[in-house]
This record gives sequence, C-alpha cells and structure tokens, in this order.
Amino acid sequence: MARATTAHAGGVPGLTEREKVFLRLVADVCQGALGLPFELHVRGGLGHGVSTSDMRDLIRFAAYDTGYPAALAALARLAEIEEAEGLPRPEAALLPAAEVSTGPDATPTPLPASVLAEVTGLDPHFGAHLALQSRMRSRAGSGSLSVRERAFATMSVDVHYQTLEESFTVHVSRALGAGASHEDVRSVLRFAAQFGITRAWRAWKALNALLTTLG
Repeated sequence: MARATTAHAGGVPGLTEREKVFLRLVADVCQGALGLPFELHVRGGLGHGVSTSDMRDLIRFAAYDTGYPAALAALARLAEIEEAEGLPRPEAALLPAAEVSTGPDATPTPLPASVLAEVTGLDPHFGAHLALQSRMRSRAGSGSLSVRERAFATMSVDVHYQTLEESFTVHVSRALGAGASHEDVRSVLRFAAQFGITRAWRAWKALNALLTTLG
C-alpha cells in the first residue's frame, strides 16, 4: 500500500526532488510523525543532496505556521539523526535584536500593509504578534530556501492544518509571484494527497476556486 501510494504521488510533474523532500518533512512536522517516517524522509533527503542544514532551515522557517512546539520536536529529532549518522550539527546564529523586538526599535515587518491592517483590526496584540513572526522569519531559516520553496512549504502547512482561507491565498499568491505555474501549485496538492486524502480533497476545492479568482 505504501509503495503504491508514494510512487503514484511522487511521480507528479512540476516539483523538484528537493521540493518533494521539503514537502515530506513539512507533512511529518505537521502530523507529529517524527519516528520512522521522519527518519526515512531525512535519509531520503540526504540521498537527494539536501543537507540537514537546509532541512533545519526549512523547519525553522515553517515554525511560524506549524507552531514552535512542533518545530522544536522536529529539530530535536533531526539532531538525534545527525548524531547517529555522525553528521555535523551547524550552529544557529542569533537574530539581530531589532528583529526580535516588539518595541519602537523593531525592524519594520515585511508583511503587506493590507494583511497587517486586517489582522490588527481583529486584535492589536495578534497583529503585533504576526508582525514579530514575520520579522523573525524574514531572516531565520530562509537563507537557503528559494521563495518558491518557502511558498510551497507554507501551502503544504495550510493543507495539513486546513487553513484554507486567508493564509492559503497569501501562500498560493506568493508561489505564483515566484514564477510557479498553476500546474506547479496543483502539483503541491497532488503530492500532499499521500498524507491524507480527505484533507487534500477539501484543499482542492479551495485551490480551484482561488485559481479561478486569480485568473
């Protein structure tokens, strides 16, 4: 069952092997599948030339959407695999003080003004929290990832967590803005189906409607 499923989903065009590695790892983090599945996906990623440093960057970047407890558990598991394999564990540099600040000295958020206004209108504290997360994510865990890779990763989080409204629109739009075609973003959902048919089914309805709206 697993071989047939992964072969069918893994054969979709429009995604690089590196992108598929990242999407597998995102699925593991979102679903808390940090035992054998995560280990197999890490080892498979190494076989495709994706370093654990890049995997760590992905997990840091996705922490904004997956939540920090899930990301921390994945980073701890990754460190165990690195130790077992005798792989070097890179040191993470601290972020500049202005990027972790919420005061007047804070770096401006990269959030689009319309998004910041919308979430601040919901609740000012939530708006400030989202601005903080965006500041930190603009640097942490994104240096080795392309905009397209980041967009696909966050689209995948939306599918797993079923956050298929505002954030999904932002992430799909970011992927298209990075040069992905409509077929490319569809391939993200085709690939994600192996991690939960019913979640993918609902995501397809949202994506098809969104792509129609975006033209």
